[in-house]
Amino acid sequence: MNLFSASHSKAASPEATTQEKLDWLRLIRTENIGPITFYKLIENFGSAREALHALPTLSKKGGRKKPLTPPPVGDIEKEYAALQKIGGNIICALERAYPLALGAIDDAPPVLSYLGNIDLVRPPCLAMVGARNASLNGRNFAKKLAREIGQNGHIIVSGLARGIDTAAHEGGLDTGTIAVVAGGIDVVYPRENQNLYEDIKQRGLILAESPLGMEPIARHFPKRNRIVSGLSTGVVVIEATVKSGSLITARMAGEQGRDVYAVPGYPADPRSQGPNKLIKEGAILVQNAQDILDNLNDFNGTNMMQDNRQTPAEHAPAPSQPDEKQVEEIRNDLLRQLSQMPSNIDELARTCHVSIPELQVALLELELAGRLQRLPGNRVVLLDE
Repeated sequence: MNLFSASHSKAASPEATTQEKLDWLRLIRTENIGPITFYKLIENFGSAREALHALPTLSKKGGRKKPLTPPPVGDIEKEYAALQKIGGNIICALERAYPLALGAIDDAPPVLSYLGNIDLVRPPCLAMVGARNASLNGRNFAKKLAREIGQNGHIIVSGLARGIDTAAHEGGLDTGTIAVVAGGIDVVYPRENQNLYEDIKQRGLILAESPLGMEPIARHFPKRNRIVSGLSTGVVVIEATVKSGSLITARMAGEQGRDVYAVPGYPADPRSQGPNKLIKEGAILVQNAQDILDNLNDFNGTNMMQDNRQTPAEHAPAPSQPDEKQVEEIRNDLLRQLSQMPSNIDELARTCHVSIPELQVALLELELAGRLQRLPGNRVVLLDE
């Protein structure tokens, strides 16, 4: 569970100020800072602004030759102004409107851009994913399933790809659908979905983690998929090969504690191999909407956190920092202990005979220097230098 859901000592802000949004956007747009590191910085320094001031020093201590500096304020202001100009805005994890279920995952995006009705993140959501080269029957089934699930109070979430994603969005338009895109929120991919994109912008919600104007590339899609599953009560897979992104989404859903549903298919069709494999591994077999409705858990986040959300320590006083010489010794010990295989942070603390707060400072410095990467599940891995 990330800092968003673990450090709830006071109520979340109803809405972030413009300056807070700009500070959060600037911090998450900084090189070497992913979501997990972002939350650790907020925890350590009390606010995004204080963390931004500390970045050059922290990265230098971690061994970075050129101090890490955040993007210029002007660039962030331009991005925000351009987003507002097209009718969009950003939502930060310190705001009450941020989706509860998504906030419960380790690497929840600190900042999301959006176009459309942000209130659609409040009701329970169900993700539907599948093959881009889906069959006619598969697309028709996905559209019908999405429509019937939507009529029973769930928002349909998908990734705006061709095939099953497109059909799911079309089926959910009347009752509510959320499209999570891999690139910038203003980039329509694939281009053929321009009209659907416009419909969702007017009648649904579009979300993006990537900067405005960014064209999607391969590494963006798994990051997009974790948001699709993270928003949702469960994930339904319809027609997917074993090595497809849809199976990655299903795996992420399982790791996040979500239900996984699969629609069986003809064994000789490669597009059936993914769902059939999931069913063999324990996914819930789906033949109609009722199969899903009978199994849906009340998992929109309220079962974990109720509505006692708090900010990720955005306004909390920064904790006292460990002795600098001691942290230097810990950094050196960590570099001896770590490898290209993920290591558990709690185990590292025991091995190095240090407290978690001391270890976290050393880890932050090394990560900001680009020498290690923080992973979900409280793990870190050494990067090739």
